[in-house]
Amino acid sequence: MSVRKRKKTSGVFLEEKDTRRLFARSFLSVAGAVVAAVAALIYWGGGANSSAPAVVRDGAPAWSPDGKQLAFYSEVGGKPADLFVVDATGLKVRQLTDTPEAEGYPAWSPDGRQIAFESHTADGNFDVYVMKTDGSNVRRLTREPRRDVGPAWSPDGAKIAFMSDRDGKEFNLYLMNADGSGVELLTLGETDWFPQFSPDGRRIAFHRWSDVHVISLDDRRPVRLTVDPDNGMYPSWSPDGVRLTFMSRRGGPTSIFTMNADGSNQQELVRLATGSAIDPRWSPDGKTIAFVSVPEQAVSEAQAATQSRVLYTVNVETRAIAPLR
Repeated sequence: MSVRKRKKTSGVFLEEKDTRRLFARSFLSVAGAVVAAVAALIYWGGGANSSAPAVVRDGAPAWSPDGKQLAFYSEVGGKPADLFVVDATGLKVRQLTDTPEAEGYPAWSPDGRQIAFESHTADGNFDVYVMKTDGSNVRRLTREPRRDVGPAWSPDGAKIAFMSDRDGKEFNLYLMNADGSGVELLTLGETDWFPQFSPDGRRIAFHRWSDVHVISLDDRRPVRLTVDPDNGMYPSWSPDGVRLTFMSRRGGPTSIFTMNADGSNQQELVRLATGSAIDPRWSPDGKTIAFVSVPEQAVSEAQAATQSRVLYTVNVETRAIAPLR
């Protein structure tokens, strides 16, 4: 299903099965090899074998526009990742995809009728797809020989941002129309990850290497908001556009932080007693942030395959944490 290659980054060799390995490369400069291994195994580890224990490994929660549901990917019982939807109470879960390939990083359209996502296609690379929220009418939007991943919908539903290595060795950000046409390059020459539109659609938050940046779609100048070692990754906007949440490793396990949209007032919101908290996403009502709990810092893929990683929520005001499923 994938091609192995060895690439040296920051003095460490990593096996790159697919794009999930590249997330590990970004983490190596931030979190050290232990957390890098954990991050690499979140979906982009891909292809667990059939003898793996029947554990659940969730990732990349994405709120529906009405805040009543979350889409996410999950590896269940060692199978490649599929897409699921859970209601905000955690009581009802339904499966959207069931394929031999890996799907991940879902994003709801603003009208709540479609979900964009990435899929490891039969021709051996990741591309961006879209489907109805019941899993039907799947359509492929990109057809590049390189990797197109991490889609994010603009607030007006007209555009989809994504990251791709189609023009070089590193990921850059791209924009396209919601039907897949009119692809344009947004950033170039760096390593840019996981775009997220601001609520007004005028800016995109992302992380470059190990720091959160925001780029204006008017002048297209990126502004750095965090400075490693007080790093930041995987940003998500509050619904009023005033704040951002992100994950960071600052002298301990990876935790969830918030900050003002200009980078000021950075505060830790979630630090788990054991393990890491990753993949934060702010709810549409602004009261809750969904994230993924990694209960133990795995030092190998074999160890990670025995660990469940599940969705949690945190109340932004009270900081009360609860499992979602």
